[in-house]
Amino acid sequence: MEVSPEEAGLCGCWQFIAVWRERQKLRRGQVIEQSEEYSFYAASLAHDEHDASALAGFIRGHWSACEIGAHYRRDVSLGEDASLIRGRRAHVMAVLRNLTLGLFELQKDRGQASADYVPGWQRKMTGTQALKLLRAKTI
Repeated sequence: MEVSPEEAGLCGCWQFIAVWRERQKLRRGQVIEQSEEYSFYAASLAHDEHDASALAGFIRGHWSACEIGAHYRRDVSLGEDASLIRGRRAHVMAVLRNLTLGLFELQKDRGQASADYVPGWQRKMTGTQALKLLRAKTI
């Protein structure tokens, strides 16, 4: 079924894209959960500018960048996936991990980071230094 972006309430978009996803959650090679869903995207690209396979590549690239950029760093640098913390405590830890990565990036952007990667930097950062960094005014 075709729907124009205006009909969907997305004025200014040239394309409205629906992607059908089928997921399988595996544990030790066995499927333990399956799900199916539509994901919707809006694009400002002209209809004839890119074909469906190119649009699918853009969408995969977006999610790949998210996985590599944020989730991978959080897991590898801070061991998030190995954490056994659940419930509200997991949300608190996620906030603290985001704060840690944010402080690291802030100090790195200012040329003040004492290490090139998060675990090395984290071992050297103290609470007092973190508070000073948060209070410091940007240029």
